[in-house]
Amino acid sequence: MARVSISPRRAGVALAALTALLLSGCADKPDRPRPAPPASGSAPSATPSATPGGDPAARAAALVGTLADEDLVGQVLMPYAYGDAATKVSPGSAAGNRALAGVDTPAEMVTKYRLGGLILVGFSADDPTSGNQETTNVDNPKQVRELTTGLRAAAGKLPTGAAPFLIGTDQEHGVVTRITDGVTLLPSALAAGAAGDPALTEAAWKAAGTELAAMGVNLDFAPVADVLATRSTVIGSRSFGADPQRAAAQVGGAVRGLQGAGVAATVKHFPGHGHSAADSHKDLPVLNQSRAALAAGAWPPFTAGIDAGAMAVMSAHLDVRSVDPGTPATFSHKLLTEVLRGQLGFQGVVITDGMNMAPAKRWSPGEAAVRALKAGNDLILMPPHVGQAYDGLLAALRDGSLPRTRLVDAATRVLTMKFKLADRPTPELSTLAAPAHREAAQRLAAAAVTVLRGACGGGVRGPVTVTSSGGRDHTRAALTEALTSAGVKVVPSGGTVVHLVGYGDGAGDLRADAAVTVAMDTPYVLGSAKSPTLLVTYSSSRASMTALAGVLAGKAQPSGRSPVKVPGLPATTCAA
Repeated sequence: MARVSISPRRAGVALAALTALLLSGCADKPDRPRPAPPASGSAPSATPSATPGGDPAARAAALVGTLADEDLVGQVLMPYAYGDAATKVSPGSAAGNRALAGVDTPAEMVTKYRLGGLILVGFSADDPTSGNQETTNVDNPKQVRELTTGLRAAAGKLPTGAAPFLIGTDQEHGVVTRITDGVTLLPSALAAGAAGDPALTEAAWKAAGTELAAMGVNLDFAPVADVLATRSTVIGSRSFGADPQRAAAQVGGAVRGLQGAGVAATVKHFPGHGHSAADSHKDLPVLNQSRAALAAGAWPPFTAGIDAGAMAVMSAHLDVRSVDPGTPATFSHKLLTEVLRGQLGFQGVVITDGMNMAPAKRWSPGEAAVRALKAGNDLILMPPHVGQAYDGLLAALRDGSLPRTRLVDAATRVLTMKFKLADRPTPELSTLAAPAHREAAQRLAAAAVTVLRGACGGGVRGPVTVTSSGGRDHTRAALTEALTSAGVKVVPSGGTVVHLVGYGDGAGDLRADAAVTVAMDTPYVLGSAKSPTLLVTYSSSRASMTALAGVLAGKAQPSGRSPVKVPGLPATTCAA
């Protein structure tokens, strides 16, 4: 499959010129007649952009020139919906959609508000983002493919139907992974940081991107570009590490991998959520670093993502005191327009973090959407009420408080990204969990395993007893299976104790008599562990448990280096 490699930096000049040309014909004529949307079931009218091929920016500008105000507003909205199918949902999901958008089904939401896209949502037990995941509409790959097909059928009847409908999700791998069954699961970003090989990261993320594309998902809200400068539990192992340059190389690899598979990458959370330990789902984190410190310590991974051609950047609900004190970055013109676009040169789509998160809910959905758009965002993600956000944007456009030039620019950027994703074949579902994909994940997981205390390799004396902190029966079973396959005898008790700890665990979850303690998330807890051998996988994926089993069996060398500092422990006990 061909790689998507159009650089937003290079595309920016052409896009700006096309947008300026377009605005010259509409900015001074706000009351000119607009075409009505087609009746339900009818095909979109032929436009220059409806023909396949051609420059994406030119196709977007041509299509924008035909759109009504209502269509322009709809293109900058990307809500979630209730229900696991496009046109048929349960009574409970219908009630949720009525409260959210005044409709019964996701397809009706797309049609009523002429949406630019929809986000698929879900959550798991260890998910630090579960606070803004109001529902789940992902179950298995077949269901997701049927849902996305139904959504695209509804969007295809809109005046913007020539451009692919955006369907996004947070498939970060690790603790934030929406689709978990029947797909290739990669180790966490922090594991990739420990492996330290951008080529392995690119190959693994290309495999994962191919599987997203097979399910009909064309926008991934990943990779996380936040540098883990604090012990943030909301970012944690979602980050590639604490070194901005090493993290930057990994972000570039992940972007190239995803977009090489035809899925738009979103580097997040600008201007750097890892520089605060607070959780923006609940509060407004404050970044007290100087602008120079952020430029050196937080922004290199974002720049690397931009240079790799990332089609999108997600803005964060962060108060950056050195740039725009008191204003969340999501609503800061200084940060999004002057810094992100001006200083860092990003010309792609800027997407808000969830607008149903606490810092964004200080304003009504309509006012928040207008403020976010005026600051420089192009796509409003997860408004807490779709109708109010839509009506607020439309009213602000018509009373002049939202400049038409800003809305047209945003819609043009969104449609340009869509056309960059157009005309690509959808992989078959049979590509999911393909041997080559599993192998790419396995290579990355194996390169990540790190020894922080004890001999570098050599294995453990069997038999082995596998224990864990509470709620990790599935992972314990996966390691037991992998150890057995590697030739290590596993017994219920009395053997050499290998103890697993993971996300959210602390000193109280450690086991004093364990010969080996393994951290399956950030390694900080190992600073309190007494075991003679300390290992880190940074992830509890099946690939990571297989890689761990290889080390414990003495069949593989733990070659990773911790991408964060653990006081009192080295980055590795293995020689370089």
